[in-house]
Amino acid sequence: MKNAIILHGTSCNPNSFWQPKIKEFLQNKGYDVWVPSLPEPDTPNLKSQLPFVLKSGEFNDKTIIIGHSAGAPLALAVLENIKVRIHKAVLVAGYARPKGKAKKTELILQEKYNWKKIKHNAKEIIFINSDNDPWGCDDKEGYFMFEHLGGKLIILHGEGHMGSESFNQPYKEFPLLEKLLEL
Repeated sequence: MKNAIILHGTSCNPNSFWQPKIKEFLQNKGYDVWVPSLPEPDTPNLKSQLPFVLKSGEFNDKTIIIGHSAGAPLALAVLENIKVRIHKAVLVAGYARPKGKAKKTELILQEKYNWKKIKHNAKEIIFINSDNDPWGCDDKEGYFMFEHLGGKLIILHGEGHMGSESFNQPYKEFPLLEKLLEL
């Protein structure tokens, strides 16, 4: 069965930004789509979010995982901990290293990643980052993950965080992501 899991970022929920449109898009393509309300959304914590996703999610060779912002390091942790190779992972405005002043408070990050295992557990990995992300989830972070995992790296110009209340980026539609999910 084709299924998709969409993981939201900090202070978000399943109805944030482009997630409802992508859910609808995937459902129209025959996917069973799970967009969970992650525990502790205002202070994402791997210790609560990872077990929740691993216990409640279904993973198979047709699974797609999409992570936005803090949902991206969560997706990396999921990939490191599942026992099956999924079809595709897409990390939007993702990061895998502490950013700025929050270095000691980013509980969603692992101290280190088993890049080899993560790479093995996804047939395809796509990174979408922007060159002007105000939260530091920028092209440098995309490149850092790409260096470790390969895949496809897409750097957008001037697209910010691809969804942010604080920076007035409603980003209700995401045509690029739809195109990438059709492939």
